[in-house]
Formats: sequence, structure tokens, C-alpha cells
Amino acid sequence: MKRELSPRQMVERSVSKKYRKEIWNPFIAAVKRYELIQPGDRIAVCVSGGKDSFLCAVLLRMLQKYGDVPFELSYLTMDPGYRAENRRKIEENAALLEMPLTVFETDVFNAVSGVKDSPCYLCARMRRGHLYAQAQALGCNKIALGHHFSDVIETALLSMFYGAQLQGMIPMLHSQNYPGMSLIRPLYCVREEDILAWGRYNHLEFIRCACRLTEQEASGEHAGKRKEIKELISRLKKTHPQIEDSIFASLHSVCLDTFPGYNCNGQSHSFLERYKAREEQP
Repeated sequence: MKRELSPRQMVERSVSKKYRKEIWNPFIAAVKRYELIQPGDRIAVCVSGGKDSFLCAVLLRMLQKYGDVPFELSYLTMDPGYRAENRRKIEENAALLEMPLTVFETDVFNAVSGVKDSPCYLCARMRRGHLYAQAQALGCNKIALGHHFSDVIETALLSMFYGAQLQGMIPMLHSQNYPGMSLIRPLYCVREEDILAWGRYNHLEFIRCACRLTEQEASGEHAGKRKEIKELISRLKKTHPQIEDSIFASLHSVCLDTFPGYNCNGQSHSFLERYKAREEQP
């Protein structure tokens, strides 16, 4: 008699079988290429309730079980002021996927509700600070966020078009305010369209946005610009199907010799520094 699989087992099986090429392999490629996990790491997977963070948690749990590198996991959820239905959906999905969440509450949403200038930026910084602090209290040395391939290239274009700078989103970085803590992005090479397909295949429903401000102002400036970038990439793909790969590859092949200026470690540099240094050479 064939044994019936639990929801958790079916979800994990879909990753290793049906979506192995689209999700599992890119996930493993990112972990190895960027050296995201080291033996003895204690990683807090930050589960916000969306599709990305839940998939990140599923993948890391599978890697912990089947991988060669020993590491520990905690599943950390911050409630920054969720609506009751969002909080309930997160807890239901965690139970379905057998994830023992550590939930803690903050008032981040209330704190930024009256902010007019860059509320999303302030909210993200505050939430990340709380997550670092809670993860550190749990004995973790890393937090894992669910930023994916599509976030990476969209952020680069948003920064160039609207931020007047060429700025990327790196796979791993040290915390500036919490010594010994790092942030990793295990979904760095996984595309959003494949995450969406995985969720539909498993009939999973996730909260679409953790932020009350975004829910209330879905057509606001930030949401509009992100949507505009998505639509631009979609149009470009019709004539250049590999456009996303090209953008992603370009972030790994920045040629500083051809730029008139750049910033590094908080300091601005000009091409004139290199130009004059060569003039002074005998």
C-alpha cells in the first residue's frame, strides 16, 4: 500500500523533483558560489509570511537534512503590527509545513505610519534591526532573507533610474550594528516566476505584503516604480529573452576602469585618481 505523504513532504518533494531545475539547483548554486553557509553556522530564517521567505525556510531545512555542511536553523517571525488575518495565515502555513516559529512582536508599522519621506526604507531598516537583535539573542550568527533573483535585477535598475546611482544587492553582508552577525540571501539565483509557480503547484496561499502602508497605498510611488521596472523587463524579454541573465551577469562584471566615479567603504572616488597616478609613473 502506497504511503500518503504529508503536506510538508509533498512540498519538499516538489522542490526536489518537479522544480529541481528551477528552484533547488539555483538555490544550491547560490549557497556554493557565494559561500553563504559555513560549518557550525546558526541561521535564523526570517519568515515574514510571503512566498519567498517560506520557500527560503523550506530550502534551508532540506539542505540541513541532506547537505554535507552541518548547521543549525531557527525560524523567526516578527509581527510588526500585522492584521489579524495575516498573522493567522502565517501561523497556519507554518503549521502546515511543520515549522516551529519563534514569533515576537514590535510596533514598527505604527512607528512609520506617519512618516512621509521614504517610509519603506525606514521600515525595512527598523525591521532588520529587530530581526538581528532577536536572532542574536537566540544564539544565531546569521539571518536569512528571501530576496530572489528578480529582486536583485529590479533593485539595480530602480537604483539607476530613480536613485541616480549604480547600486546592487549583494548575496551576503556583515551587520554594521551587530558584530558577528551576517545577512545571507539564499534565493539569490531563484527567479520570482518559479517561486510563484511552485506556490500554485502546491496550492499554497501566502500573505502578499507584510506592510499595512503598502496595502493601503498599493498604487503609491514606490509600488508604482517597482511595477514599472517589472513591466519594462517583461517588454524587453520579448525581443531579448536572456535580458534578465544579462543584467544579472553585469552585476558580477563591473568594470571600474570605465566609470568616472564610484563609492567604496563610504568614500567617493574619481577616475582622476587613477588617471593622475598613471601620469606620475615614470
